[in-house]
Amino acid sequence: MSTRVSLRHVLAAAALMCCMSQPAPAGDTALLNSCWSPDALAGKPGENIARKHDHSFDKPPADLGTPEAHDADTPYGAIRSVKLPAGRKLIALTFDLCEQPGEIAGYDGAIIDFLRRENIRATFFAGGKWMRSHEDRTQQLMSDPLFELGNHSEAHRNLRLLSGQKLHDEVAGPQSAYAAIRARLAEKQCTAAAGSTTMQTIAPRLSLFRFPYGACNPAALKELQTQGLRAIQWNLATGDPDPRESSATIIRAMLQAKPGAIIVNHANGRGWHTAAALPFAIAALRKKGFEFVTVSELLAAGEPVVSSECYDNRPGDTNRYDHLVLLKPSARAALARTPKMIPAKKQP
Repeated sequence: MSTRVSLRHVLAAAALMCCMSQPAPAGDTALLNSCWSPDALAGKPGENIARKHDHSFDKPPADLGTPEAHDADTPYGAIRSVKLPAGRKLIALTFDLCEQPGEIAGYDGAIIDFLRRENIRATFFAGGKWMRSHEDRTQQLMSDPLFELGNHSEAHRNLRLLSGQKLHDEVAGPQSAYAAIRARLAEKQCTAAAGSTTMQTIAPRLSLFRFPYGACNPAALKELQTQGLRAIQWNLATGDPDPRESSATIIRAMLQAKPGAIIVNHANGRGWHTAAALPFAIAALRKKGFEFVTVSELLAAGEPVVSSECYDNRPGDTNRYDHLVLLKPSARAALARTPKMIPAKKQP
């Protein structure tokens, strides 16, 4: 009982601090403000709800072009967190924007609106298909100096099950989608009105990658290295894709964060209670002295903790997703959203 009361009191006080805070300006928002009004940036009712049986964006267009050249000297392995110098209390909040074939996933505007209102830096890992079906929202995210975008594969396929050209295309698709969407942003009149240097603030290519299901193998890690992408895992998952996980559970999970943590949530309509949990969790973490940075900023601040495997809590626990293709759609969805409920399959 005492633990519950203590947590409630802490969160209530933290929430009050959150509401009373006066965040500093986010930086150069000239492009964002030139191209979108506050109303256009704000989340819309129902926008977070996925549309099923919609194949409009299943096939990547043929005119995406070739991804930008990159530095091939990329480290091998998956980054789980960052070891920081003593006294630094930085956390990277990340949000996945997944979209599979046969659907149009959502955009959880309540999450992004809150992050902007509270001046919280974050990284969004977007699928190529999600970016193409949400082009305006993608341009908003890439234009906002608070945020950075990363690659979350073309259509959220399990890269452990792919090889050759299919593996290459699943990684390269979002690179081309991002480059094409960025190019169209550069051609807008509102971009020209914002100033000739505004596009220089937007990265020309994606440099970070998150594996669908958090699952990889040596071939997939090698493909990322070949394409000049750093694999970003996490060391703290809130379980928000499971609708049975309450906002209180998500809050408690986030409050376990240590300096250098990478936290994974979802902003594609499948972070079921994330928007409700964030104000309390963020306020409580700020009260503890934590600052929020993008993944790239976190990597620059310390020494990455790298693993030769991809996993959630322990090595091998994401390999069970190899069996998703053998399940009925209902069972596949249940398995995908309940990573904490199903024991990892033992490996030979």
